[in-house]
Amino acid sequence: MKPTLGTLYLIPCTLGDSPADNVLPNHVINIARRISHFVVEHPKSARQFLSLLKHEQPIQNLAFETLNEHTVASELDALLSPLLAGHDVGIISEAGCPGVADPGATLVDLAHRRGIRVTPLVGPSSILLALMASGLNGQCFAFHGYLPIADDARKQAIQLLEKDSARLNQTQMFIETPYRNSKLFSALLTHCRPDTRICVATDISLAEESIHTRSVSEWKKAAKTPPDKHPALFLLLAPSVKKRN
Repeated sequence: MKPTLGTLYLIPCTLGDSPADNVLPNHVINIARRISHFVVEHPKSARQFLSLLKHEQPIQNLAFETLNEHTVASELDALLSPLLAGHDVGIISEAGCPGVADPGATLVDLAHRRGIRVTPLVGPSSILLALMASGLNGQCFAFHGYLPIADDARKQAIQLLEKDSARLNQTQMFIETPYRNSKLFSALLTHCRPDTRICVATDISLAEESIHTRSVSEWKKAAKTPPDKHPALFLLLAPSVKKRN
């Protein structure tokens, strides 16, 4: 008789200090409250999140294992041990939704290979929320994570993204470390065509949320820059090659 395996739940978290019940369904909150084994990116913030959810057990009784960019492949099998023993496990990341721009994807892949059920739960994804609100092409898009920091490499990356956007009619999405928001934004205005549209989405789902889409020429006239020290997503859509010919 085959042993009963646990379920790997992908648990979204809030994107900031907004109340959990503003962005998470009760079903998700209830599942997170009952699970006692977690794989998390940062234990401290995961404990804080579960405390806000009013977990059924004392937080000190819960089991936390760490999965981040420093975790090596040889450590992944041990993270699945509770699942193989029949316990449900929840993944909590710092990115809102586990597995999306997040190291949790490596454990999810291994779970599939081991025949473990994987269940994604509904919650806020800054990538999808920004795309929804941008007015740019939601049928064809790509997320690229961080662009290069060095000026020349960043310029080349921006120009390539703009070229691909025009050729494919594809929205290009990327992020930056918050304290470099204004520097990246300035580079976009410098290196992109005047008619390329740029969306800047900051503090998504929070009280301070700001989402604006303008052409490069309109952004220059507005003389506004995204605030530093705030999480931001940048989206770019260039006019298609056919429209420019």
